[in-house]
Order: sequence, then C-alpha cells, then structure tokens
Amino acid sequence: MEKKGGLKLNIGIIHPDLGIGGAERLIVDAAVELASHGHNVHIFTAHHDKNRCFEETLSGSFPVTVYGSFLPRHIFQHFHALCAYLRCIFVALCMLFMWKSFDVVLVDQVSVVIPLMKLKRSSKVVFYCHFPDLLLAQHTTSLRRVYRKPIDFVEEVTTGMADLILVNSKFTATTFAKTFKNLDSQAVRPAVLYPAVNVEQFNKPNAFKLNFLSINRFERKKNIDLAVSAFSILCKDERNLLQGRNLADATLTIVGKSMIDYSLRSMQCKCIIYLPFFSGGFDRRLKENVEYLEELKVLADREGVSDRVKFITSCSTSERNVFLSDCLCVLYTPKDEHFGIVPLEAMAAQKPVIACNSGGPVETIKDGITGFLCDPNPGAFSFAMGKFITEAQLAESMGKEARRHVEESFSTKIFGQNLNGYLVDIVREKID
Repeated sequence: MEKKGGLKLNIGIIHPDLGIGGAERLIVDAAVELASHGHNVHIFTAHHDKNRCFEETLSGSFPVTVYGSFLPRHIFQHFHALCAYLRCIFVALCMLFMWKSFDVVLVDQVSVVIPLMKLKRSSKVVFYCHFPDLLLAQHTTSLRRVYRKPIDFVEEVTTGMADLILVNSKFTATTFAKTFKNLDSQAVRPAVLYPAVNVEQFNKPNAFKLNFLSINRFERKKNIDLAVSAFSILCKDERNLLQGRNLADATLTIVGKSMIDYSLRSMQCKCIIYLPFFSGGFDRRLKENVEYLEELKVLADREGVSDRVKFITSCSTSERNVFLSDCLCVLYTPKDEHFGIVPLEAMAAQKPVIACNSGGPVETIKDGITGFLCDPNPGAFSFAMGKFITEAQLAESMGKEARRHVEESFSTKIFGQNLNGYLVDIVREKID
C-alpha cells in the first residue's frame, strides 16, 4: 500500500497496559510512525510505569494519558479478563466524556470498548487483533468455561462493530475466520498489517561462529526441545551428511526473550543457567517456566549434548543483539505461531532462520533464500542446520538477503506507511 497524504488526523489509541511486551511494541511503533506522518496522536491506557516502558512513550512526540490505574488487575489472582475489560471500559468512558472526538480511534487487545467509541459518530474505530483472545484463554474446567462464555461472546460481537479490523498475519486472518464464524458469515474480512522491526538497531554481523541460537520464552508451546533434539542429531551425524567435518566447536545457545536492559555475568562453565530476579524469557514465579527449563536440561543430558548447550534464561536487548551478531543461524521452533517477531529480528541482524513451515514464519521467511522452512521434527531441522556447515558461505549470503527482505517488507517505515494508508482511507470514506 502506498503512502497516503493530505489529511492531518486526530488519532486516539486505547491500550490496556502500556508496558514492554510485543503488543506494546506494536502500539508504540504505530504511534511513532503516525506522528511522523503529521497526525496528532494520543495514547490512552490504564497503566503506564515510567520506569518500565518503551522510551518513545516518554520522548514527548505523543502524549500518554492514564485513567483507572487504581482499578485492580485481578481479584485474588483470578478474573484477569474481567478486570481488563473493566479497566479498559473506564479508560474509554473517560476518553468519551473528557475529550473531543477523534477522527480515528485505534483499539487493540480488548474489543469491548469499540461500541463505546462508536457513540461518537464522527469517529472511525479500527481494531487490531493480535490473535482471538478466546483461543489464548484457558477453558480447562467447567467453571472457567462458564466464566469465559459471556466474555467470548462479547469479544466476537464487539469486534465485529469496528469499522476496520487489522490482523498481524494471513495465518491469524484464517484463524479469525474459523474462530468468529458469525462474523465470517457476514463477510467480515480483516486486513493484514504485519508488525515491524527496527532494522537500524542491528549492526553488521561480527562473525558466523559455529553456534546455533534459539530465542524464546521458556514455555512448552515454544517447542524448544525441538532445537535440542535437532542439535543432538547434528552432532552425532550418524548418516555422515557432514562428510566428516569437525563439530567439536559446535554449540547451541538457548536464550529467554526479554526486553529489560540488565547485564549478564561472564560465562565460565559449559552449561550456563542464569536465574535473574526480573521477568522476561524466564520467570521463576511461573511453574511452567521452572519445569520446562528443567525438562530441557534433562533432555540435553539424555541426548549427550549438555556440555554444548547453554541456557541463558533472560537477557537484555543489547545482549540479544550480540548473540545474534555472533551466531551461525537462528532456530525458531514454535508451531502455528501467530506471527513471530524473532525471525524478523534475526533476519534484520543478517542471520538466516530455520523455522517450522506453519503459522506466521511462512509469511516472513523466504524458504531457501532467507532461511529454511521445515517440518516440525528434529530430523528436518538437523538437515537444514547441516547445510550451513557443509556450505561455508551460505549463512552469510542468506543473511544479506534476509536483511534486504526485512528492509523492504517489515521495517517500521513500511509498517507506518501501510497503517497510515489504512487510516487515511477509512476517514476519506467517511468524508465521501
């Protein structure tokens, strides 16, 4: 979509909690880019901790207003969704009665505010659906199913009231249609707006060491054990696919994804495990994080590669960039991932990616050009990893293509141009 101009819009953005997660990164990118196109942008939220936020929210290029921070996020560790709804409704009501109309209101995550924003007929409402919330929520017990039933119903009904729905990938668009069957039957079709990565933060690679890198949260759905098993097969090379090449220096580094800038201690031992007190890729308060890390350690030991596998439970953005700069390639193991920002970060750092041939990575990785898309099994991943060893220049050449691909299709500039085009078009429809 080409850049649209000529209109200076007043744009309000509603986001539940302006922290440092992936959804927050997209909202901040949206605000920055829309402001760069000359629009007046204002973010409204129920929480904004100035000590734990993206620096752009403090720079002054757009205001951030907080309403309802006194409202609870949960009730005795329960009813998180209900509390999120109530907090966002309060934000929307304050915005509705205390501010003049906006040309466009951009909403994400919590769709219940859409009908409130529609009360001002002069405003167009755009909803960005990262993924249907009802698929992310647990429905494991009868009580939870009863609790979620009205919330799930409200989600579909209110989502359909938006003037425009955006999703983060074609995969999510397909899932949207399968999940919200009533909307699909009414020919409600979301448009795709891919998230972006700031390519300028990545310098040229320092090296292409014989190190494979995995960056993910320590959750079972991230399928990190696939990386460990594939690495084990590679090291054993029982089929002699590597033609006797020396793999004594081959390592696998598994890094927990974090966005908090702290320093790591020096790495002295062969199997490295950090347990920091801040949240990120690993949170010791979360039972699954602790259990899955232990399962991965046991798997590495059972496969005979524990002395070659390094576990970094959390790292800063700057340290992540160092890991990317030094590795041979990145292994991205989740199946049916909604989008997946890690492959974009890797490619922006001029590193090829090996990922599962499903979900968002199918849309972001050019198979055989910027990386490899594989069946989600250790044998397929190991075979692809071996190509970077047997073909000495492959990682470097693919990395250059990967960087070019991200710059052309997934940079923040491209994201801003596309988002601006959608918003200007929908306002022009109103004018016409």
